[in-house]
Amino acid sequence: MNFSRIALTGMIALALAGCSRRGEIDPTGGIVSVRSACPTAAIPAFTGDVTLFNPPQSRDAAAIDVVANMTDLRSTCTDGEQFYTEATFTVNARRTDASAARQVTLPYFSVVARGGTAVVAKRVGQVVLDFAPGQYRASATAKAGSYVSKSAATLPADIQQKITGRRKAGDADAAIDPFAQPDVRAALQRTSFELLVGFNLTQDQLQYNATR
Repeated sequence: MNFSRIALTGMIALALAGCSRRGEIDPTGGIVSVRSACPTAAIPAFTGDVTLFNPPQSRDAAAIDVVANMTDLRSTCTDGEQFYTEATFTVNARRTDASAARQVTLPYFSVVARGGTAVVAKRVGQVVLDFAPGQYRASATAKAGSYVSKSAATLPADIQQKITGRRKAGDADAAIDPFAQPDVRAALQRTSFELLVGFNLTQDQLQYNATR
């Protein structure tokens, strides 16, 4: 699967870890923003659902066999020598022919992405759906995990100081947005990681999702 075709942008947190709550007003002025160094979990565009056809080469609506989608994606993060993120999700599926019992196995990927675009690790798993006789719907749960080095996901001290340093009215840098500075933006991108989960689609399946 070509991940360069997947929209991975727009999922990066651009705030800094701290003890204050997001949106809290600092007594000396300004708004405190919180950035978690723990990788977050997300489903990339066009990979959260899959459609199986019978016959497989058909794309006619009458040939739709099974439709499945991912939902209820949740993640937890364990802080140690490495950040371990574990994501759980549910797959709900619907079939068109419920005449007999049937088992459907769907592959899914889990990817560690850095900076919103660079894939640094990938794994493929499987989720098994069991349809009972006469039942059109089935559900199953699955999970994925990732390890990220704490040092790789932590902002350097000088960048943290640029973001959190106190600024007073009249100072030369008082009106400068630290997040607009090239070195700060580059550091934020470099230390931003995500655990991305989706169906491991073929190019044809990905194209179908993107163009339907």
